[in-house]
Amino acid sequence: MKRTLPRVLNTLFACFLLTAYVGNSQSKTAETSSTLPITSEVKIGKLSNGLTYYIQNNGKPEDKVELRLAIKAGSILETKDQLGLAHFMEHMNFNGTKHFKKNELVDYLQGIGVEFGADLNAYTSFDETVYILPIPSDDPEKLDKGFEILQDWAGNALLTEEDIDDERGVVIEEYRTRLGASTRMQSKYLDKIAYKSRYAERLPIGTLDNLENFKYESIRNFQKDWYRPNLMAVIAVGDLDVETLEQKIKDNFSGLTNPKNEKKREEYYSENHKETLVAIEWDEEATGSQVSIYYKDQGNTKKTKTIKDYRDNMVEGLFDQMINNRLAEFSNKPNPPFIFGFSYKGRIIGNKDAYQSFAQTNETGQLEALKVLLEENERVKRYGFKASELERAKKDYLARLERQFNDKDKRESNRIVNAYVQHFLRENPIPGIEWTFEFAQKQLPSIQLKEVNSLITDFLHDDNRLVILTGPKKDGLKKVTEQEVIDLLNKVESADIEDYEDEAVREELMPVKPKKGSIVQQTTNNEGKLNETKTFVLSNGAKITYKKTDFKNDEILMEAFSYGGTSLYSNEELKETSSANRGVFEAGIDGVDKNEMAKLTSGKIVRVSPFIGGNSEGFRGSASPKDLEMMFQMIHLYFTKLDKDPEAFASYISKQKAFLGNILSNPSISFSIALSEYLNEGNPRYTGFPDEEALDNANYDLAYEKYKERFANAGDFHFYFVGNVDDDKLAEYAETYIASLPSSEEREMYNVFDFRPKTGSHEFNYNKGTEPKSQVRLSFSGETEYNKDEANAMNALGEILSIKLIEKLREEEGGVYGAGARGSINKIPYGSYNFSISFPCGPDNAEKLADASIAELEKIIKEGPTEADLDKVKKAMLLSRKEDLQQNRFWLSQIKNADYNKSDLDSILNFEENINAITTQNVQDVAKKYLTDGYVKAILMPEK
Repeated sequence: MKRTLPRVLNTLFACFLLTAYVGNSQSKTAETSSTLPITSEVKIGKLSNGLTYYIQNNGKPEDKVELRLAIKAGSILETKDQLGLAHFMEHMNFNGTKHFKKNELVDYLQGIGVEFGADLNAYTSFDETVYILPIPSDDPEKLDKGFEILQDWAGNALLTEEDIDDERGVVIEEYRTRLGASTRMQSKYLDKIAYKSRYAERLPIGTLDNLENFKYESIRNFQKDWYRPNLMAVIAVGDLDVETLEQKIKDNFSGLTNPKNEKKREEYYSENHKETLVAIEWDEEATGSQVSIYYKDQGNTKKTKTIKDYRDNMVEGLFDQMINNRLAEFSNKPNPPFIFGFSYKGRIIGNKDAYQSFAQTNETGQLEALKVLLEENERVKRYGFKASELERAKKDYLARLERQFNDKDKRESNRIVNAYVQHFLRENPIPGIEWTFEFAQKQLPSIQLKEVNSLITDFLHDDNRLVILTGPKKDGLKKVTEQEVIDLLNKVESADIEDYEDEAVREELMPVKPKKGSIVQQTTNNEGKLNETKTFVLSNGAKITYKKTDFKNDEILMEAFSYGGTSLYSNEELKETSSANRGVFEAGIDGVDKNEMAKLTSGKIVRVSPFIGGNSEGFRGSASPKDLEMMFQMIHLYFTKLDKDPEAFASYISKQKAFLGNILSNPSISFSIALSEYLNEGNPRYTGFPDEEALDNANYDLAYEKYKERFANAGDFHFYFVGNVDDDKLAEYAETYIASLPSSEEREMYNVFDFRPKTGSHEFNYNKGTEPKSQVRLSFSGETEYNKDEANAMNALGEILSIKLIEKLREEEGGVYGAGARGSINKIPYGSYNFSISFPCGPDNAEKLADASIAELEKIIKEGPTEADLDKVKKAMLLSRKEDLQQNRFWLSQIKNADYNKSDLDSILNFEENINAITTQNVQDVAKKYLTDGYVKAILMPEK
């Protein structure tokens, strides 16, 4: 007999449950509606003039502060006479201010080791302008100068008529660099992205007519109206106490004033449209075919203010990951509909968000790619995602946050500062990684599949929808029509679409471990020194060298090499496999293909990529410490069980054809390839650009056999690991997965061939393109015996000449936006030197600027560089090295290359001494020795 509670008790129990539920529900509502916290790591303040500031003490890297000046003023605020002047104003802040006359600012910063472009920079967008300045914090005078520079940027540009006119040419050259197929096509559809919006008429670069002809008062008015403290923030993150930084901000910015009768900082929006808009553009110089679908939100961008908002963002993030996992599977099919495809919810332009789907495909595959994107969205709408997909997405989401959390005390200042910039500009949340990770741990289990699945209903709608197709225009290629697009949109909505099948994969990559080998020798190298490493010699002859660091808590990097590479292929073998070698790696390992591997590694941070280069073969990879064993397993299987998968190879060839099919339409790329062919005339081993015929003839069978040959002998490999390494685990995994690999006593070396590229005096002229754009490349090369001191001097020569080229070609001539020189002396595969000068410019100036470049070089050859210029380069090198020494990537490269180049790792210890030992005479000597026997002069000109 069934027992029941008396009716009164039932009623009381029900009331209790209801009360508990309501109380709990109210508690959850109060919690989720709470305002998001702001990380306690940052101090946020506001001066009486309205200027906001953000300050955080962060000791990585040492003795450096990252400064930013963010202004809520960009091209959207320009009047019609000011088109392009928000960006022009950015330029003028480097060309004459209260405390630094024209060119003095860059000269000063270079003098303390801050490089123009690499360190010192700025950008202008529709809605903001941001200035970027890293400055040493261990020198009070330099720190004061840094804040003085920021103060000048905030409103002390002189804007003299002479300085403005001098800069017109530079900005016009920057405008010129952006000309091309993408810009031409964008100009025809931007008004559909920014529908009936001011954004469509305010591209930050402006118009050529206005850049050439604007009146001086127009830019002065822009500065007066919008460069004001109540639209500004100063952000300072770095190795200095908060109190000192705060006082610097107050001292330098409290005196700024806002204009009387200031203009209102308007917000601008895009209008909605009921119909589906379609833009189909093509261009003779387009290099690829793209498909884009935008489902624009009805309202404006929603700011993330509350805990509920943040949780909603997490749900959207999980949705994005799952839809993109599905799209990635398509790109690995034998005849993929696209090279890659992805979807996400995010900002489209200004204050408008959209659910967006993109794909890059081949020139005839736009409709098919569009169909797949639409069908995948429709599939989710009808059937939703699977529970297994959601669990994998949660694992990946949490793994990424866990890595950030584990390294929370190891973050570099330049990786922190932008979050505060975006908080000021867009009110992006800054709760901090500790809160974020803890919140995700608590909330991810509560996110239900139905929550994620329900998003697609809001994402997809027939109104406010935009489809954009762009691609190459060429004879014989039929342009897609707007009606075809509309018909496809309608067809997919009623199409017969099956549910997604989530195929299960095995739980472990290597359920059965190989028979262990052993470590036969252990040595400590450079014990007690900065460059200390440890080396294992394994029973099969393989070597493992590692360096344990504390730069990152959750990072281990790996490289490995064995000499040989394709240099050991015959000429015929090389030609047959050159377009196939990379395709070999598209197959899986031990029956686990790329799609299955993505599932198997969900929640893990691990990557291994084999390679076959010209002179060596090997691996590159990375892993979190907890996933290090899987990295070793992947290495083992790439040696022993790389699958042979003709379908995966066919997918690779298909994607290569789609990607490379029209790439020669780009004048710059076409010029580079043609120049390479010219320099390699007569080289029997030059394989050239992989055109469609070469891809069709790629010999997969031979490439696979050569791969097995190159990776048959693990005893000829040397492995390198740098990061948060556990000695015992590394030893265990080395014995289990590396020492167990097949090997032999054979030790190989790469072949060196007789052919050498052109040297001496040659001219190469190439005509391609319709825009008034040119490129100049001047190159010196030849054979020499490697010398470390000469290599250092040659490198310094390139940096010095880069400074002189900017001074001459940009600042004096106004003929280029950027220019540079680079010099090196190499040991492998044979002793050689290379020196090059390159820059884009207008066709009318190409010859003149090429001559001016050589004239600057000849000054150094004749007179040597100045001590001041050499000192700038030395300081930049030493500052850069100081930061490099705290990077795992740097140490991995140095340790591996010391063996690869058969050089001395002690050069790391002697770096400062070696750089300081470089003299102006050393630089002049290498210039005389290597750069006086002629050069290859190559110029790209537009078609006549």
